[in-house]
Amino acid sequence: MRKWVTTSIFLYFLYGLVVYWYLFIFSGTGVPAPYEGTSADPTTFMSGRELLLTQEYSTIRNFLYFVTIPFEWFLLFMFMITGLSRKMQDWSSSSTNIFSIQSAIYFFWLSLFVSVISLPVNWIGFRISKMYHITTQSFSTWMKDQLIDFWVNYLLMTIIIIVLYSLIKRFEKRWWLYAWLLSIPFSMFLMFIQPVVIDPLYNDFYPLKDKVLEEKILDIAEKADIPAEHVYEVNMSEKTNALNAYVTGIGSNSRIVLWDTTLNRLNEDEILFIMAHEMGHYVMKHIYVGIAGYLLLSLAGLYIIHVLMRMIIARHGRMLKIRSMRELAAFPLFLLLLGTLTFASSPLSNAVARYQEKSADMYAIEMTDNHEAAISSFQELSRAGLSEVNPPALVKIFRYTHPTMLERILYLEEHGNRTLNK
Repeated sequence: MRKWVTTSIFLYFLYGLVVYWYLFIFSGTGVPAPYEGTSADPTTFMSGRELLLTQEYSTIRNFLYFVTIPFEWFLLFMFMITGLSRKMQDWSSSSTNIFSIQSAIYFFWLSLFVSVISLPVNWIGFRISKMYHITTQSFSTWMKDQLIDFWVNYLLMTIIIIVLYSLIKRFEKRWWLYAWLLSIPFSMFLMFIQPVVIDPLYNDFYPLKDKVLEEKILDIAEKADIPAEHVYEVNMSEKTNALNAYVTGIGSNSRIVLWDTTLNRLNEDEILFIMAHEMGHYVMKHIYVGIAGYLLLSLAGLYIIHVLMRMIIARHGRMLKIRSMRELAAFPLFLLLLGTLTFASSPLSNAVARYQEKSADMYAIEMTDNHEAAISSFQELSRAGLSEVNPPALVKIFRYTHPTMLERILYLEEHGNRTLNK
């Protein structure tokens, strides 16, 4: 065991050094020479101090992202190899003979250990965001969100564990297929209730206060044949200075949401462009395309997890203190494989998302026909969130669900030039 622990720590440290070298030394984030001085060049819309802060904050944030993802995998590996996962299974088994309660007890201890050990890392991210004036939360409200996250994730995951292990115990060879079939209605149900049950746990949502602006937004919605009665705003200024707007939910619970920070920092034309962008997602049914893509990936992922778990337990079960995938003690292995597969598939899912975002941008510019407002809105989004205009390639591939600001501003400019030349 000592050899595996030492090797894991060494590899994690080496990985961190490689990430540090790539982000802090190797990568450059300036715009290519042909685009210097254009509206996509941050020197044209950011001050010298904003440029410096953007570079620092974005690099640190990217570094934390890449080193914290395998940190959770490392924790899960340690839970298995040290025998702690088996001990937690024994604690839960000695408490009751009812499997559902055993599962709830086991996952509570697993969640608690992971959350407590990860808390300092999460706190570092919070402090850095606070230092650069992105986060406006107090420590107490941040901790409140952490607690809400813990209990929401605990309740949802406990349901998943109970169903998952009931299937594994009954259908050990085909559990992955039945689990996938059940995940379809479960995912749809979560998307339906999220806007009205889960999201309000974190923030207050209410119809847009500016009724004149709401009427203009609803006029755009009517032209797009969107049956919207309200646009919602959320009081994110209590937590952040960043800007955002999004579409969430499905069916009668679907909502178009504006952060109040967006309302405070963008002018009316810029807001109308952002709203037209979000409506573009609705019109082009990107939510449903995303659901279909998620279901396809999850089917492949569950099967791969099934194959890998059987192989790993057969070869290394003694070392990991796991006798069978039917045991609760094997759940950290399930989570570890799920995490690595999700990370490995993120370039594909992000590429699809970036394509959808570009399509929504093009829809919005056709609806509003205001290139200046579109470009200035993206510039302000970069300034408010200290976002890199041209991030390193690996950051874009693994992190960006939207085109880079350089790409978004450039194709809006190209569209505007084509329109003028017609």
